[in-house]
Amino acid sequence: MMKKFLNRKVLGYIALAVACLMIGSGFMSSRPAQASDSVMAASASPFVDAIAKVKDSVVGVNNYQLVSNRYDSYGNGGFNYFPWGDFFGYNYPYGNGGNQDSGREVKYGSGSGVVVAKEYVMTNYHVVDGASSLEVSVDREGQAEPELLKATVAASDSDLDVAVLYVPGLDLEPVELGDSDALQVGDLVFNIGNPIGFNGTVTAGIVSGLNREINTGTSTDRYGRTSEVINTMIQTDAAINSGNSGGGMFNLNAQLVGIPTLKYTGSRYSSGANVESIGMCIPVNDAKTVIDAAMKADVSDFEGGTSSEGNAAKSGENGQGLSGRPRMGVTVTTLNLGSAQSSLPRGAYVMEVESGSPAEAAGVKPWDIIVEANGTVVASTSDLTGVIGSLKEGDQVALKVFRTGVDLNNATEIPKDGEYVDLTVTLSIVDAVAQ
Repeated sequence: MMKKFLNRKVLGYIALAVACLMIGSGFMSSRPAQASDSVMAASASPFVDAIAKVKDSVVGVNNYQLVSNRYDSYGNGGFNYFPWGDFFGYNYPYGNGGNQDSGREVKYGSGSGVVVAKEYVMTNYHVVDGASSLEVSVDREGQAEPELLKATVAASDSDLDVAVLYVPGLDLEPVELGDSDALQVGDLVFNIGNPIGFNGTVTAGIVSGLNREINTGTSTDRYGRTSEVINTMIQTDAAINSGNSGGGMFNLNAQLVGIPTLKYTGSRYSSGANVESIGMCIPVNDAKTVIDAAMKADVSDFEGGTSSEGNAAKSGENGQGLSGRPRMGVTVTTLNLGSAQSSLPRGAYVMEVESGSPAEAAGVKPWDIIVEANGTVVASTSDLTGVIGSLKEGDQVALKVFRTGVDLNNATEIPKDGEYVDLTVTLSIVDAVAQ
């Protein structure tokens, strides 16, 4: 009897030990898995996958110019930065004076660009401005030196500070264009560019503000009229440094939503205010009209071009700086008749109507005063270009003109009679200088 009891007792201990072992094994095997999952979740970046999709589609853009006085009599020279280099995020070099190497083409500066279509790269206008020739720099894995490809400007808008380059032979995958209007303050974003030679640099942050109205300088049209240029931009705390200009700001879906263009620094303010992490990007939706214009341009006009004329950014009418934008085909200026203007409406004075242009087909005549366009009162040429610049090829513009039939430039007295005429112009691509 005692023996049976001991056997049962021993078996019970064994069973209990096995049960504890199983429980302990289960407990010990589950804890490392949970800890590992926790560590992985804590260390994983939401940017990794998005960056991998687009990082190879961000390239360098080199601006070469014919310059004189590049080196001093001792041969000193090299690349430095103008004070506004940090502001625009673009590397501006300068020499130390002297007369050696006069007229030599040199690398004047460099920025970044993003592949937006097969063989097309978008960048900032100020990155390519004044170039005698342009190159796109592509870093290939396993290659010690970047591949350099000739580029030309297919379309540009100097006021918006956007240019699209045609790069024959470029085989990189285009990025997907996002919707910058859908951005919200607090959205995670990241910038990719080539600041001060560190190619493919990624900086991350959030959308800090939207619809920031930024004065980016002045614009002088072909008639000498100077006006402030105000652009609406996206504010971000993702770092923008010299050389980032023209690169990409992306969302977590790897979509291009902005173009890093400038940053603010304390050095810009005489008050010595400390400014950190304030960068500005052009919304990609604003740049889509320039991309469309580049896609419609005839590549035979600039394919393989290496001359200054072929590579420099093309300037459109009235200082718009856009090649390939639909126009009416008129040359206009703002009336400036002083007190005598009281007998005439304010508006954009038509100095010339090009033969065969959309304006001529619609009945616009020289000496007409355009006073309204698509319901917008036109008091100056900038009012008119503001309306035309938002439209595309094939769109119609409802014009109201005041017609006197008198050449105001040569009139001995200001006419007091005239009539309002309603006209409709269908826009098309006009290669000559026109509005």
